[in-house]
Amino acid sequence: MDGGSADATAELAAPRCDRLLTTSTGRAVQMNTGARSAKGDALLFLHADTRLPVEADRAVLAALERYTWGRFDVRIDGSHPLLPLVAAAMNVRSRLTGIATGDQAIFVRREIFCGFPEIALMEDIAFCAGMDGRPACLREKVCTSGRRWERDGVLRTIFLMWRLRLLFALGVAPQRLARRYAERR
Repeated sequence: MDGGSADATAELAAPRCDRLLTTSTGRAVQMNTGARSAKGDALLFLHADTRLPVEADRAVLAALERYTWGRFDVRIDGSHPLLPLVAAAMNVRSRLTGIATGDQAIFVRREIFCGFPEIALMEDIAFCAGMDGRPACLREKVCTSGRRWERDGVLRTIFLMWRLRLLFALGVAPQRLARRYAERR
């Protein structure tokens, strides 16, 4: 999927994939485009910097026999000593609230997928909040990159994300939140 990149991403990816989709920018727009193009009964949304566990396909299909949607636990790859604690807190929060983040590889039955809200930020949060029923919370862990956490500061990133989620819950426009998120660098 190429979402309007200005570099040679599409040209580099084309010979390495079965099908290259192009769309406008925006994570939700891109995920919805991919979902429309997909052929299977199960959809899984994976960030580019996240790796699935071995036999993730079997775990997803087994979970979707009992649930309509779900997510994996997450592990954050990196050397900062707080990253395992951050990942554990994300997993517990998600189990308690039923809200997953994109880093947790959200999956859903195609038959009930109505699309991610095409908003500038928090599309994963809005998607989960709109789903009926609790998600399958798989203990198998996806591994996501901790590069940005370490570059931007772990505590600083935690507080930024808490603030953005609170503002989103209070009704602040996602476009405004996206600007704040981009300014973090």
